[in-house]
Amino acid sequence: MKSDKTPPSAPASSTGLEPTSRIHAPVDRRAFLKNTAIAGAGTVGAGLLSTAPKAFADPSHGSITRGDAAILRFLAAAEIIETDMWQQYNELAGIQDDEVPGGSGIPDFTNAVAQLDADMAQYIHDNTEDELTHELFINAYLVSKGAQPVDLRRFATLPSSKVTGAQQIGRLTNLMQLTVDTTWFTRYRSRTGNPDLGDTFPPAIPSLAVGQHPGIPRADSDLNDPNFLQAIAYTAGFHFVNIEVGGTSLYPSLAQRVTSAEVLRIVLSIGGTEICHFQTWQDKAGNVLPLTATDPVTGVEVSFPDLNSPPLGGEDFQTNLIMPEPTAFLSRSLPACSIIRPTQTRGAAMGAMHGLTNMGIFIGQSPAFFAFLRELATQADAAVRGGS
Repeated sequence: MKSDKTPPSAPASSTGLEPTSRIHAPVDRRAFLKNTAIAGAGTVGAGLLSTAPKAFADPSHGSITRGDAAILRFLAAAEIIETDMWQQYNELAGIQDDEVPGGSGIPDFTNAVAQLDADMAQYIHDNTEDELTHELFINAYLVSKGAQPVDLRRFATLPSSKVTGAQQIGRLTNLMQLTVDTTWFTRYRSRTGNPDLGDTFPPAIPSLAVGQHPGIPRADSDLNDPNFLQAIAYTAGFHFVNIEVGGTSLYPSLAQRVTSAEVLRIVLSIGGTEICHFQTWQDKAGNVLPLTATDPVTGVEVSFPDLNSPPLGGEDFQTNLIMPEPTAFLSRSLPACSIIRPTQTRGAAMGAMHGLTNMGIFIGQSPAFFAFLRELATQADAAVRGGS
């Protein structure tokens, strides 16, 4: 899901598709990013899916329906966006190596993030690599079926953090003006509520839902106050969960619209790792300690309360609960069941897009970017199981 900024080494073909001779060669992720010739946003969207054949096909790989292609294209875009976020976190608080290159790290910020768990740098690194492999696999699979992959590089125009240690390259996402939804904490601990049944949930960290908060240092000056730097690290920790809880629901929601057994296998297999990510990060976020800090630039205050005290706390809200509590599923007349929630399929892709937008990660993006994502989401939500 990394968005490489290196231009393709060869122009895209008139069809925008990768020649099949390259499909069967082993795929190196960095070589794929640099060399795969894929069409830009101007040639995809409604035009692609309305004029393409009903089933894309490569004789050696079988066929894929338009609906399955639309679902995979939206998931590819989501993975590219996720990788862009995780790459920025890894540059400053993860492990920079040949698997996840870029940046040089910030010891003080890395240590602040490590207050949530001593292994945070390794987990950030591994989550980044996971999302990158998801991006590359889905796009390569689309190419193998004769369908167009997704390329968001033309939208990588947002500025990097100016802090020492960050790469100065164009980004797809903005991690410096976050609004973080923490209702996942109460949702997954509720024994009666399910968003699929219309229930709503209070945030665990109300102040993160108000105003805009940096999830990474914006400049070297953000390193001067250890208290504020810790608040940035805690914000990042809760944003990690916010990112992955979305994928946890998105994959099973869209899986219900998939036609091909092989595409279903892809969606379920990748979706399972998103669940692993969510479970890991919610466990780490639960280690937050009470802290209040004021942003010296914006004046916005953030307060991390004791999550083991009222209005939370107690058996159902203790912070070391990382398994979903049993709750209502499908019907309140049925027994409670431990489940992923939500998994409602109607409007799942558009809901995911709105969730990402509400985080603030797209602040500064162009109207063309939003139009492109809306088109991908609309096509994915229009897919029908068993359709063409």
